[in-house]
Amino acid sequence: MWLIPVLMGVGYLLGSIPSGFLIVRVFSGQDVRQMGSGRTGGTNVMRAAGFWPGLLTALLDMLKATASVWIAKAVLPLDIQPLGMALAGLCAILGHNYSLFLKFKGGAGGAPCVGGAIGIWPWSGLIIVPLGAGVLFGIGYASVATLSAAFFATALFAYRFYARAPGAEAEFFVVYGLGSVILLAWALRPNIQRLIRGEERVVGWRARRLKQANVAESSSSGES
Repeated sequence: MWLIPVLMGVGYLLGSIPSGFLIVRVFSGQDVRQMGSGRTGGTNVMRAAGFWPGLLTALLDMLKATASVWIAKAVLPLDIQPLGMALAGLCAILGHNYSLFLKFKGGAGGAPCVGGAIGIWPWSGLIIVPLGAGVLFGIGYASVATLSAAFFATALFAYRFYARAPGAEAEFFVVYGLGSVILLAWALRPNIQRLIRGEERVVGWRARRLKQANVAESSSSGES
């Protein structure tokens, strides 16, 4: 059991690697913490440095958590393997959100949440990512899409546990999903408050439609 706290520390350190901060430094020479939302995740990096840096950030942030879970799986005995994998993945999210290298600042945890789920069950990404993209496209709020990743992970692992799918016998994978919901919701508190007030920023096609509507409204006002 002494290995589990060590692996939690490894997960936290891997999660703390500030991928987005480093990538924005390389691509633009700026500090991503001073731009947009101030977070270091892929969404804010995309705003600060462009699509490809943002995508690269998201992939690296996923990999941090995937690696944490795989390391735990590789070194732990079978009887405590699920517990160690779940805790290592959660600590990677924690490290990402509160990086040791950025004075405990970071992202919101969406990408490492998906990465940890992939580490637990490799096919998770093919389910969670398209569903999260659908939420983003349909609703237009990046914060909601980020949080939905944790809900989808929870639902997926709960279903697999209920169905007694191979490799899903442990309830600790469901705990991973629930823990992800808590960590992401806590990090997204400002966004949730703005959502309640109706002030959250929309992105994607909804943002374009709102912009077009505002332009049309301004034109109509000018003509009148």
